[in-house]
Amino acid sequence: MSATGIASAGRAQGSGRRNLLATVASLRAWLFLIVLLVTFEIWSQVAYGVSFIASGANIRSIAVFAVAPVLLGLGQTLVIISGGIDLSVGFTMGLASVIAALVVNATGNALGDGGALVAAIVAALAVCLVPGWVNGQIVARLKVPPFICTLGMYGVTRGAAYIIANGTTVPVSNSWLTTLGNGRIAGFPIVVLVTLLIVLAVHYLLAESLTGQYTYAIGGNSQATLRAGVDVRKLTTRLYILSALTAGIGGILYTGRFAAGAPQAGEPLLLDSIAAVVIGGASLFGGSGTVSGTIIGALIIAVIQYGLVFLDVEPFWQFIAVGLVIIVSVLVDQSQKRIGGGGRADG
Repeated sequence: MSATGIASAGRAQGSGRRNLLATVASLRAWLFLIVLLVTFEIWSQVAYGVSFIASGANIRSIAVFAVAPVLLGLGQTLVIISGGIDLSVGFTMGLASVIAALVVNATGNALGDGGALVAAIVAALAVCLVPGWVNGQIVARLKVPPFICTLGMYGVTRGAAYIIANGTTVPVSNSWLTTLGNGRIAGFPIVVLVTLLIVLAVHYLLAESLTGQYTYAIGGNSQATLRAGVDVRKLTTRLYILSALTAGIGGILYTGRFAAGAPQAGEPLLLDSIAAVVIGGASLFGGSGTVSGTIIGALIIAVIQYGLVFLDVEPFWQFIAVGLVIIVSVLVDQSQKRIGGGGRADG
């Protein structure tokens, strides 16, 4: 073979290797999930002689564990793709949880359980509009870095939730709310079905609408998007509002599930919401990310959390496990960029 032929073969082999590595990197979230499931299955078989995966109860529990990370992660996905971040989602969820509980208690006698639930949902989501709108206005109009702005809103919503709840949880008794949080339809938990509807709506928004295209464009180059005629300020505000609303839905479902409103309901979920997005393949610099990736990322977190509980491991190991997965995911993402892979997929 001539020198030219050898060089061409070498380039082809190198290109094939890079393509393989890029494919593996793009599928990293799925690979993480598969490795986790296999690990917990083997561990469960050895420790207890039972299957971890082939259990309907385990699958339902994992799905329920994933509800809150998914809901907070969906809003976080929109914001991160646009080049921002929302550190206030955890206590926005707690604020919604407290408002829902207080409104249910205040209106139960007058409106009945069904009417009180509707009033609670409307009130909680209406209150969540405020931190979302304020975040969007400060970031879009005043050009305050999203990290600083939403960190400040983290403190505001945290304080507001604790003040409104008098520093404690707010117990509720409402049959409709309890059914929403713990009921099932055809064997599927209602909270999971509600979350699935929100997932489909956000997927459509991001993958099938002009709003989704403009969101990616803002994250890629906000100035070029502005020059193209897109109202970047208005869209950015809408994205932060949507992030607050998905957190609010998470707070309402939390109140139904635990029959109490809690200011700290979403406090441990801030890391989970960001982790789900990053593990799912989004870039913290904006311009890339998918709803499906966030769902897989949230499932990975839920499998870790439930799997360790199922196997009677101290829950503090959850933080270490999730942190390690985040680090590995970011390293893989950087490797993917170096080998020329990456790019976004719509969905």
